[in-house]
Amino acid sequence: MRTSLDHLPPAKQRELERVVQILFEEFGDTIAIATSDWKKQARILKVILYGSYARGGWVDEPHTAKGYQSDFDLLVIVNSDKLTDRVEFWATAEDRLNRELAITKTLRTPVNFIVHTLQEVNDGLAHGRYFFMDVARDGIALYQSDPSELHQPKPKTPTQALAMAREYFDEWFPAAIKRFEAARFLIEKEYSKQAAFDLHQTAESLYHCVLLVCTFYTPHVHNLAFLRTQAERIDPRLIDAWPRDQRIDRSRFEKLKEAYVKARYSKHYRISVEELAWLGERVEVLGQAVQVICEERIAALERAAAA
Repeated sequence: MRTSLDHLPPAKQRELERVVQILFEEFGDTIAIATSDWKKQARILKVILYGSYARGGWVDEPHTAKGYQSDFDLLVIVNSDKLTDRVEFWATAEDRLNRELAITKTLRTPVNFIVHTLQEVNDGLAHGRYFFMDVARDGIALYQSDPSELHQPKPKTPTQALAMAREYFDEWFPAAIKRFEAARFLIEKEYSKQAAFDLHQTAESLYHCVLLVCTFYTPHVHNLAFLRTQAERIDPRLIDAWPRDQRIDRSRFEKLKEAYVKARYSKHYRISVEELAWLGERVEVLGQAVQVICEERIAALERAAAA
């Protein structure tokens, strides 16, 4: 695996150094008072940069009309599957990264990271999951305490890939449509909180759908912003679903993101009819884009299987 960041501007290289430092500091603090043996042995084995900043071709135009900016995508590999629990071990790191981006401004690039064990990554490679194959091919190791290389990928046959993509699409896309129909009914009845939650679930299902169909992998998270970034990395047509040049548009998306928890459990969560109508329109646009992208992907796999 590559280790050089020479293709990145010096400022981006320094940012990545800062990001890795934050991950280690917050992870260290989380396990510092560990009493169980397995926690005492907790280790980060690798930190790998993947995505547009690893391949080249990132976008860094937050002040343009579209306001789009590529994120740093990181894979953190740990030595125990228990350490992949995002809430217990990584929530403070995520909060700090967001704080240094939005408040202290010590970071200028958004950061997304996923956490897996080495076995999970190698199993993904063994099962021909495109996401892990892309990481193995394009990734850049920012940190390695374990010198072992990732396993060689075993790509699926075209027929196997087609069957898996169809299975994912047939499961996830209809589920998203059902959620959307439920959300529209709830909007009509002015059950605002429940409608917001179902719109969140629609968008989440759509992102899981496109990620699974196109990469055979999706992170086990409910964070809509994180899923959006992962999906937009696959196909830029998904970017247009969410206007982000106006603050009001960004605020509405944030309300949708928060709906997973707050719409169910917080008495302070408020969302207007106008906001729900706008979010419903954008989720419908997202669904249309996901359907096109997935059907194109399946058609390409059909051609490959028939060849």
